[in-house]
Amino acid sequence: MKNIEHIGIAVKDFSAANGLFYKLLGQEPYKTEVVESEQVSTSFFRVGNSKIELLEALSADSPIAKYLDKHGEGIHHIAFEVDDILAEMERLKNEGFLLLSDIPKPGADNKLVCFVHPKSANGVLIELCQEIK
Repeated sequence: MKNIEHIGIAVKDFSAANGLFYKLLGQEPYKTEVVESEQVSTSFFRVGNSKIELLEALSADSPIAKYLDKHGEGIHHIAFEVDDILAEMERLKNEGFLLLSDIPKPGADNKLVCFVHPKSANGVLIELCQEIK
């Protein structure tokens, strides 16, 4: 793992959260996009070499909606940048971590992603990210 790529924050009101983080960080998000496969809207703010990702559910059955119903707003996941997501997935499986998928899938911000189940990571949802070249 190379570094913390971003911290994902689940929000109920995308517009209000973007306004809050604009005030907090003194900058607009550099990117917003919809990830249809996850039924989520995202926006990204740069903070040094890392990013903050805001996530808003687009449907009541999306993973973010379920998270918000159970936990409320707040930190949803920590994402780590990797050079080879398949090799890192295999390494983590061999170390006993439970992955939420067997293959990486396209995610936001031009990344391939895979998640590590929070039950195998002290309650923290971990995302692996590899830039799509």
